[in-house]
Amino acid sequence: MDWLDVKEEKKDNLEIKEEVFVAQNIKKEEMMDEVFVKEEKYFPKEEGMDDTKVKEEPQINPPVGLKRKLAMSRCETCGTEEAKYKCPRCMRYSCSLPCVKKHKAELTCNGVRDKTAYVSIQQFTEMNLLSDYRFLEDVARTADHISRDAFLKRPISNKHMYFMKNRARRQGINLKLLPNGFTKRKENSTFFDKKKQQFCWHVKLQFPQSQAVYIEKRVPDDKTINEILRPYIDPEKSDPVIRQRLKAYIRSQTGVQILMKVEYTQQNLVRYYELDPYKSLRDNLRNKVIIEYPTLHVVLKESSHDLEVLHQVKSESTKNIGNQN
Repeated sequence: MDWLDVKEEKKDNLEIKEEVFVAQNIKKEEMMDEVFVKEEKYFPKEEGMDDTKVKEEPQINPPVGLKRKLAMSRCETCGTEEAKYKCPRCMRYSCSLPCVKKHKAELTCNGVRDKTAYVSIQQFTEMNLLSDYRFLEDVARTADHISRDAFLKRPISNKHMYFMKNRARRQGINLKLLPNGFTKRKENSTFFDKKKQQFCWHVKLQFPQSQAVYIEKRVPDDKTINEILRPYIDPEKSDPVIRQRLKAYIRSQTGVQILMKVEYTQQNLVRYYELDPYKSLRDNLRNKVIIEYPTLHVVLKESSHDLEVLHQVKSESTKNIGNQN
């Protein structure tokens, strides 16, 4: 072979090798392209996973508003949005605070449930029973709060107490007022009428033979004992119900005595004043000690022998006989 032929063969071999190398480069590029394509295909998968995560988040932590939505209902005020609230009083659906305020203004609704509304027995449920129970608890709590209110139970001022005592002293009555908290202090409704210049007494009437007690309020001090007792033991002018209970006094042949306990005596010594039924209450209370208000004991004469009575009052018949003599 000639030298030229050898060179051409080498050139041909080189060209073939170059072609092989180029082919290898092409394959590498194709492989790189495949890798790149695969990587491109891989990235969308990651983005898809992110999307699924984003979609799953509302299920894990749902908004608060979704929990309060009332299904299958619309706001009855605006009529466009889904309802979120229900008025406890008029049962009207609302979607927002402006709609709630608007419906209250239009319907003059206060939004407070009517606890005393009528519920038929067919519609009565355990919730209604619980509501009634809570309503009774609220009533009891309110009553207890009022009973503990210091403003309502505030004691009488010293100025008023001195005024009452001074007015009673002018009439010859020794009036004693108890501290706040005593039962007689709470019960006492006695007051002084400045216009008429007289006491209006709180008077307790006790009928021991019938085990009955009655209260007379605002009794003028110029009223006689007989006038005070007339609605109780008068056979013609007394109340029928009271007359039936006090029939032992009405049927009595010996009559009655009106007694009042003597205050500030020894513990085991109980004595009574006898009051004159024909005199006024003011005259009967004169020169006596009264604690808060007078208590009159109306007893049958045949039952008063065991009582120690002071200042016996002569009957009208005895007085008339004495005057005739």
